[in-house]
Amino acid sequence: MVRAAFAVMQRHPNLFVYLVGDENQIRPLKPTLPNITPNRYRILHAPQVVTMDDRPSQALRSKSDSSMSRALTMLAAAEGDGMVSAGHTGALMAFARRSLNMCPTIAKPAISTVLPSAHGFTRMLDLGANVDCDSETLYQFGIMGAVLAKEVDGHDRPTIGLLNVGKENNKGSDRVRQAANLLAGCPYGQFVGFVEGQDIFCSPIDVVVCDGFVGNSVLKAAEGLSFYFAELVQKRLLKGVKGKVLKYLLAPRLRKLRNEINPDRYNGASFVGFDKVVVKSHGHADEAAAAQAMEEALKQIHGDVPKRIWRHLEKIDGNEEDL
Repeated sequence: MVRAAFAVMQRHPNLFVYLVGDENQIRPLKPTLPNITPNRYRILHAPQVVTMDDRPSQALRSKSDSSMSRALTMLAAAEGDGMVSAGHTGALMAFARRSLNMCPTIAKPAISTVLPSAHGFTRMLDLGANVDCDSETLYQFGIMGAVLAKEVDGHDRPTIGLLNVGKENNKGSDRVRQAANLLAGCPYGQFVGFVEGQDIFCSPIDVVVCDGFVGNSVLKAAEGLSFYFAELVQKRLLKGVKGKVLKYLLAPRLRKLRNEINPDRYNGASFVGFDKVVVKSHGHADEAAAAQAMEEALKQIHGDVPKRIWRHLEKIDGNEEDL
């Protein structure tokens, strides 16, 4: 994370970074890149660590001196424009809800990211912040996803699909069918109806809406499948003497394919619904993947995305108009 921060600073000369964490671990990682001078970053010591075994409620009560808590407190006090963390997702969401303002017209914030597809990529939410969602919450996720797709992904009028067990109107639970009725009148994108799991990767859908339990399961399955596919190619297709020859002949195409399905390329899940930019990186992210999460945060900061989302959400009361 520290080296990724320095790499991103190198690409953005006006960027100033607070490195919040164990000073004894951070300070030895001095930047070796040009133009990364001491006046462009500051190390802030946080003696506590939120571990993956901590419950979010436990972390809230006993770990106010953790890097998560301190960074979000700074963000709330306008001592920064955005935050990136690779820590415990549940605890990060809990600290964010305690420290930051949430749009008053929404019931719950959401976690959103993009997944690779045959048509480029598909934005999906929620990815784990809310295990159980009612129809109104799913509708709000659709609006937040559409605004993200427009402001961050560059879609003028994004298509929105609601994940279901089938595409027929009589399929799914009552709350999913009610959410579909609400999304049919969404003015911020084109609702295309119910979509199934394969549509996330094979159909031209810009935004897919679901609850956090389903979304997180889909995300983890997609990550596992990409790693399995890469291992399968390495062990079966490129094995032996013929495989080495084939690897040599196909090297450029294999690199391109690996890059397209690499989850690290899409690293950086957004916490949507707050008044500040918060981006969650994979805990196992390498330097390049962590840098991608930071670039995602910068894109949202420069686009003033939280305020734009709030402006749309505040018009949910039935007086919507495109901004």
